[in-house]
Amino acid sequence: MKRHRSWGPLTYEDGSMSFSLWAPALSSLSVDIDGRVFPMEDRGGGWFSSKRIHVPEGTTYMFVLPDDTRLPDPASRYQEAGVFGPSRFLSSEGFGWMHQDWKGRPWEEAVVYEIHVGTFTKEGTFLAAIDHLARLCELGFTAVEIMPLAQFPGQRGWGYDGVFQYAPHAAYGSPHDFRRLIDAAHSHGLMVFLDVVYNHFGPEGNFLPLYAPQFFRKDDPTPWGDKIDFRQQPVRRFFTDNVLYWLDEFRLDGLRLDAIDQIEDDGEIHILEEISEAVRESFCDRHVHLITENPANGPDLLADVGGGRRLFVADWNDDFHHALHVAVTGEDVGYYAPFSEDPWQQVKKTLAEGYLREGKASLRARNAPLSASLPPTAFVHFLQNHDQVGNRARGDRLNTILDERCHWVLTEILTLSPQIPLFFMGDDHLSTRAFHFFSDYDGELAKAVADNRPKEAENFGGFPNGSGPEDIPDPNDVKTFIRSRLEWDDAEAAEGVAWGAFLKLLLHVRRTVVVPLLADAKGNAGTVVKSEPDAVFVDWSCGGQVLRLRANPSEHVRRLDGDLGRLVYPTEREVLPGILEPWSTHLYIG
Repeated sequence: MKRHRSWGPLTYEDGSMSFSLWAPALSSLSVDIDGRVFPMEDRGGGWFSSKRIHVPEGTTYMFVLPDDTRLPDPASRYQEAGVFGPSRFLSSEGFGWMHQDWKGRPWEEAVVYEIHVGTFTKEGTFLAAIDHLARLCELGFTAVEIMPLAQFPGQRGWGYDGVFQYAPHAAYGSPHDFRRLIDAAHSHGLMVFLDVVYNHFGPEGNFLPLYAPQFFRKDDPTPWGDKIDFRQQPVRRFFTDNVLYWLDEFRLDGLRLDAIDQIEDDGEIHILEEISEAVRESFCDRHVHLITENPANGPDLLADVGGGRRLFVADWNDDFHHALHVAVTGEDVGYYAPFSEDPWQQVKKTLAEGYLREGKASLRARNAPLSASLPPTAFVHFLQNHDQVGNRARGDRLNTILDERCHWVLTEILTLSPQIPLFFMGDDHLSTRAFHFFSDYDGELAKAVADNRPKEAENFGGFPNGSGPEDIPDPNDVKTFIRSRLEWDDAEAAEGVAWGAFLKLLLHVRRTVVVPLLADAKGNAGTVVKSEPDAVFVDWSCGGQVLRLRANPSEHVRRLDGDLGRLVYPTEREVLPGILEPWSTHLYIG
């Protein structure tokens, strides 16, 4: 699939190349290509372009403003020297894909493993990550989700402050290195999803306001910066093209759109709908999945819009995580406060119906259906992700603060339920390594980032054991970043090996028993079955059969009533009729 793109460098069949930029704030514009300056043609509507012959691979360029200021291309494909350096032209044409026949996988097969490239390995590169893909495949994972890569300031960070949406972060490797990672993942049968941020730009290295202040709105900022003004057609094109760019030129299997509740669009067709339609029209020959993070819980984006098609395939369901976290830790401050009343009942409701709090429609032209009317696969569930670990005061993982028997049962609930399970990197071997929030700023900006950390810690569990704000590591200290790296020797230790074997068994049961029921799963599938408050008894009608989960995350024996069908997974080696032992789970089908 190839289509014309408005922004950034574009190559032609005759070997020529054009540079384009929307810069309505400027009266004229030039481009500096490897030290030679060429005037750009004013095409009207704020657009400037320059077509050049035989621009070599690796060429560097910058745009030259009327006052002779030189700035990089906001649609640069590679910022090898960082956000203030020149843009570098690299074409995808010469990359030799080894697995061009890869068509992806159906969504119901997804078992997602979230990674941060910079801390996934000691090297922190795309190429180093390849070495661990075979193990993930062997355990039963089917997808890798990568935290944002859009070039951001400095060498290290989470990526949610990206300013070059088309350029993979140079500290991780070149764009071709990223392609090699994706190609290698496909060789192991792994899908690759990328987290993208379309609600704001980071605070440093964003030069768009100098070219086009109309790119942003000043009337209603997001918590992280000015909102993007999707009322402007060139702005809309910037992002629809960006979506197609990642999916086409990198052969990604899908995107997860961050915090879409902060994407505001009053147009006749919402930008989120426009993105979805562009993907549907452009990729008919392989599976491509669009996922949201929507704290507003707007189910209309996940509803059937005709022919069994949904604009977005699933949403990250914080309600499941928050209720479960409160139930097992007792932490009920900040974001967890609304889940403090009867949290186990709320856990069961999320498993049966999706959201706890029904949100408003995201699209003006649509009504929001009840989340219970959506199939279970419309929700991504997790015990933790980068947010819920990295924003904690100590960056500690759930498995380090829970009774191991409880964590065992929670993992069974996550894996054996029909929702799509997501694991955070290290969850495959019970990593005890902290994962902190880290960044690479200086001066006042560094201080502002550090000053915000106590507020985030209050939202994610507070300050345990008498610790306080002074105990939060400085996010801009390189040691904070280094402490967040996975230690892969842990996966070879006895505990890591045993946990991996357990997880492999669970994912085998999911693949062979649960997944075959999910392709035809419909809405209103889940039912909470009466039980003791802390017992998780939920049934789902899927694929013409009933899946029955009976989980006991407590130290008390629980009774099982009636004919539950065929027992396909028990925690215990010896199962007693009608009995669910403490800290155990059964899965039945019938």
